Amino acid sequence: MADFATVDELKARLDWTLDADEERIATSALEDASDLARGYAGRDWEPPSAPRLVRTLVLKACKRYMTNPQGLTQSRAGDETLGWNDTQGENAGTVYFTHDEQRMLAQLGGRKGGLVSAQVTAWNSRIHRHPGFVPAAGSSKAFPLFACEEDPW
Repeated sequence: MADFATVDELKARLDWTLDADEERIATSALEDASDLARGYAGRDWEPPSAPRLVRTLVLKACKRYMTNPQGLTQSRAGDETLGWNDTQGENAGTVYFTHDEQRMLAQLGGRKGGLVSAQVTAWNSRIHRHPGFVPAAGSSKAFPLFACEEDPW
């Protein structure tokens, strides 16, 4: 599958010129971010059919990675202090999407969050609805689900 963005589009967002190693890393980062975007969206989009925002999010994640490939949150030049914290967790040093970006990709892909309840019935069955009652085995009468309607628990 093709990537959602090109190395040239990523270069336009960076404020330095990439050397050969950085271009190789950028190519891999674009592949990874494109695969992650498809995974979070739950869609196998090809670049021409994907929403433009997917391309923007892929470029944003790649720029974040290229700017800070080790995922550092603190750095000092004096005594050479480097620091990481738990904000990135296992994503430190990798291409990743933030939680908001993941949610946005899921929405772009048509995924809806939350709990969904769907009624399922057997084919050709007759459903008799009686609020507060459940079907009783071997009887056509419904059995009360609760002791009384005023105090169901």
